[in-house]
Amino acid sequence: MAESEPVQVGEKRGCPEDEEEDTPSKKPKVEKDEKNGGPPRHGEEEEPAGEASDGEEEVETFADMMKHGLTELDVGILKYVSDHEGFSGILKERYSDFVVNEISKQGKIVHLDDLSIPPEAEEVPEAPSQPEDCDVLTEEQKKQLGELQLFKNKEDNVSIEVMDDTKEKRTLVHKAIKTQYAGLETKTEEKEGRKFIVAYHAAGKKALAEVKAAAAPRKHFWPKNRGSFCHFVLYKENKDTMDAINVLSKFLRLRPNMFSYMGTKDKRAITVQEIAVLKITAERLSHLNKCLMNLKLGNFCYKNHPLKLGELQGNHFTVIIRNISGTDEQVRQAMTSLRQTGFINYYGMQRFGTTAVPTQQVGRAILKNNWKEVVDLILKPRPGAEKEFLVRCREEWAKTQDPEAALKKLPNKRCVEGQLLRGLSMYGKKNIVTAFGLIPRNNRLMYIHSYQSVVWNTMVSRRIEAFGLKAVEGDLVLKGTTAHVLSAEEAESCSIHDVVMPLPGFDVIYPTHPVGKGYRELLTADGLDIDNMRHRVKDYSLAGAYRRILIRPSDVSWEVIQYDDPRISLVHSDFEKMENKPAPVFNKEGKYRALRMEFSLPPSTYATMAIREVLKLDTSIKKQTQLNTTWFN
Repeated sequence: MAESEPVQVGEKRGCPEDEEEDTPSKKPKVEKDEKNGGPPRHGEEEEPAGEASDGEEEVETFADMMKHGLTELDVGILKYVSDHEGFSGILKERYSDFVVNEISKQGKIVHLDDLSIPPEAEEVPEAPSQPEDCDVLTEEQKKQLGELQLFKNKEDNVSIEVMDDTKEKRTLVHKAIKTQYAGLETKTEEKEGRKFIVAYHAAGKKALAEVKAAAAPRKHFWPKNRGSFCHFVLYKENKDTMDAINVLSKFLRLRPNMFSYMGTKDKRAITVQEIAVLKITAERLSHLNKCLMNLKLGNFCYKNHPLKLGELQGNHFTVIIRNISGTDEQVRQAMTSLRQTGFINYYGMQRFGTTAVPTQQVGRAILKNNWKEVVDLILKPRPGAEKEFLVRCREEWAKTQDPEAALKKLPNKRCVEGQLLRGLSMYGKKNIVTAFGLIPRNNRLMYIHSYQSVVWNTMVSRRIEAFGLKAVEGDLVLKGTTAHVLSAEEAESCSIHDVVMPLPGFDVIYPTHPVGKGYRELLTADGLDIDNMRHRVKDYSLAGAYRRILIRPSDVSWEVIQYDDPRISLVHSDFEKMENKPAPVFNKEGKYRALRMEFSLPPSTYATMAIREVLKLDTSIKKQTQLNTTWFN
């Protein structure tokens, strides 16, 4: 079976909402790593990672570019929990080898399986409000008011004398005029001791135009009995969650913050998740299926609430590890250990970037208030995988230290480098903190969270090395949301799966055993004071948090499959099922072997770390690219 084409649903010119969509740019030199990889173009097959397109002239191979990247050792990922023999295999050879289905807060695995538009609940028309006393206006007054409303009378107002002068009677007249003659306003005036209610146009003929527009059916009329938020399932291939939302925003001419979601998903993967958008109909969203590539929307419904980050119960993963070297018995031992014991809950490699300047180094410089180093780390020339315009920008900065000159080298100013240079250009090199603030907040916080993550990984590796897989005196467990230090007696009855370790901050406590004391030594060596994790810029003050050191996946299953064609998809995706495409058929005598594994994980855990435990293999792009290149050669 041939590799399924990416979700192909027509071209943009068929969609009137996409008049401003950018035309495709030329293929970048580096295409297939998680950070820079783009979706295959129309008519192209998905290329295996590490394989260059025919006819494409490569100055430097991707493997050569990635030799400057990070390995697991660089970010504190050192230990394993199982004693089975590891084996080799290729992770994410194709993006379709990694499938992520969100698990909703109700515990249901989210699938795209329905493209229909939900039927509209019948709108019950509201009865027009009538004045409590239908006879408060005479026929003559009604005629005068009707003519006033349409500017047909010579006077610019109508005065109605209130004979029975009570507040209740005046209220009824005011209400009757305003409800029956839209666009008119009323006021009470006294003339020669008599009370009159005067009706007039609030804003002249402009008001009449507004009245007529209000009377006409509105283009985006939203029934009151329909939930304000349209929830839908987003199926995407080889696209980041924020990239997908930016595409939808552009098509619908909305701000991206009109969309809400429970978590971001991997780029180099097929992912399925729930999204909500404010007051956009299912019909408009469904129409986009004719215009989008690598995205599909369905399972529409209306609700009265948006989605919130972190509300999900987790994610379900279907992963293919190709070209495995392990025997069936090795695979059984590895997967049984994953099911029964789990894996170390390390922060995965995607937390630390793919370039020669790790994000945690920038984070450490921010925490040390060394803003010159922050600028230097982000803007200085660096080896490794870089787009040509970024290389030119960095060279210009190194040569001139002129933010405006360096900025001119960037065609897209929205990257981190562009935003920082724009800030330096606006506020000057003496106001780096303010200039740095032009980078979006989430990107800025990513740097310091990356530093926290390296510290956590390093300390957990030390904890496993020192005490193994049992709870010991001085470890921390959570009681509710509060950390509690275990006594020797409590540790005897406590499971390693309950033990947590802190991310450094001002609002956490640390283990009291010798490994816990290593936090202070590690931060001191980095020039930081563990007793003073508050920053003079509030955003960069670290409160800290607690994280379980071991995670045991649920719903673990696996099979070893054999196949002959390395180009075929080995997973039957939701989109293929919707298109009634046949499921992949495996040849029991196939030339290649692959491990197909499924498991579910809670939020904020990394599937790559579960896979690492199975293979006992470095999951960094640097190491995987070397494996991939060797395999294809």
